[in-house]
Amino acid sequence: MRLPGPLRDAAALAVSELDLAPSTTILTANALRAMLEAAVMQAVLDRHYQEYPQSRPSLADLTVAAAELDGHPLAGQPEFLRQSAAEVAQRHPGAAPEDVLLWAEARASATA
Repeated sequence: MRLPGPLRDAAALAVSELDLAPSTTILTANALRAMLEAAVMQAVLDRHYQEYPQSRPSLADLTVAAAELDGHPLAGQPEFLRQSAAEVAQRHPGAAPEDVLLWAEARASATA
């Protein structure tokens, strides 16, 4: 497989200076393997959600999970986060959990 020169040079630098892998070949193979695994997992998840749409987590579920994983100060207030998610979803259907957390923080600081 041929790599563009700048990418090959960056890989060589990462190997020689940062010890990211024993060789550029191993670094490249590992990166390709990780990308393929992620693509396959996403395809499997997409298919699962297509067959079982009720299993897709809601924006509120994702927000609560993100807050817990990140140790967010509002993680201990899941109902507040769920309410904030409902408010954000009304105005912004494509919102992400980070959007909800930002809104929740703004609401919390306004009442503090």
